[in-house]
Amino acid sequence: MNNSLIVPKMNINAALRENAIFVDVRSPKEFEEFHIPGAINIPLFDNEERAQVGTLYKQEGEEQAKDLGIQILSAKLPDFYAAFKKLHQDNEGKSLIVYCWRGGMRSLSLTSVMSLLGLPVAQLNGGVRSFRQAVTSTLDMHASSPRKFIVIEGLTGTGKTDILHELSHEGYPVIDIEGLANHRGSVFGGIGSSPISQKAFETRLWARLEELDDSPYFIIEAESKRIGNVILPDFILQGKENGHRMQIEADLDFRVNTICMTYPFEAFHDEFRQSLSRLEKRIPPKVYADILAAFDRKDYPNFVSSLLLEYYDPRYKHAFKQYDTSSYHISISRLDEGVQLVKQNVTHILDKWDITH
Repeated sequence: MNNSLIVPKMNINAALRENAIFVDVRSPKEFEEFHIPGAINIPLFDNEERAQVGTLYKQEGEEQAKDLGIQILSAKLPDFYAAFKKLHQDNEGKSLIVYCWRGGMRSLSLTSVMSLLGLPVAQLNGGVRSFRQAVTSTLDMHASSPRKFIVIEGLTGTGKTDILHELSHEGYPVIDIEGLANHRGSVFGGIGSSPISQKAFETRLWARLEELDDSPYFIIEAESKRIGNVILPDFILQGKENGHRMQIEADLDFRVNTICMTYPFEAFHDEFRQSLSRLEKRIPPKVYADILAAFDRKDYPNFVSSLLLEYYDPRYKHAFKQYDTSSYHISISRLDEGVQLVKQNVTHILDKWDITH
């Protein structure tokens, strides 16, 4: 008689359709790099334990690594059971899908034990790698079947991101690239935020594209190819280059105020000063010295004004000239005014495209 335990398994597409609860049993470091959206991290090994098991595997072999893994699992078993039991009780009616990297020993061991203890769990076929394949497949699909793009552009501080946030709240199909990348796009863009990996960015982008699956167009902000550590996919860059463009214009005082309200200069003064040094070779020495002096005395409005006029504005005006497509020019003095004008132009563009809005 074969008394071996048959561990329930589920593939990624079925798990996503079921709105299952995903349990990621990889180490916290692996989880942080990227994971299935909404997944709960219950790590079989912490970061140090994973390194110990991996080292033992390389130096002494698979059996020795398994022995150490079993020792670690055994000591933590009551805590694992309590965590899985609570998840089951708090999410009655939802499947608990356990995964590691490739659907290997880590997820198999916990799924087996929890099943023996009577909890309804299943192992994700192929692990989180199968989800990664689903993400890349979706991005490839958008690359081969591009949609129409409306691109919001303008000099730094014209409130482009704020306008996009308001449009998104009102249900417009906005892809907030900076939000997904957790970076504002400038040399100071990562200050006060945690950097994310390329995989994590693409996972966030995948989730947003799934939300906008029925939309015939997207609205984005004009961004460079790289934002912080993240590289934008080609279909986004092509959409930016070929899309209908709206250029937001505002006077210098509006822009300086917007930037001073957006960037936490006071809270992260030292970090901003360090990042500012990266621009030293790109700005004439006397101008850079004046900008640095304004920053050091915490005269942030003058610092921002000089940096815009001497560095960012010439740079972006040159970039605008590279586009062949025409753009709508929208001059604003208040954010709410900008939102309304952009919405009016979106309606006009959609009428040209014969898209219902």
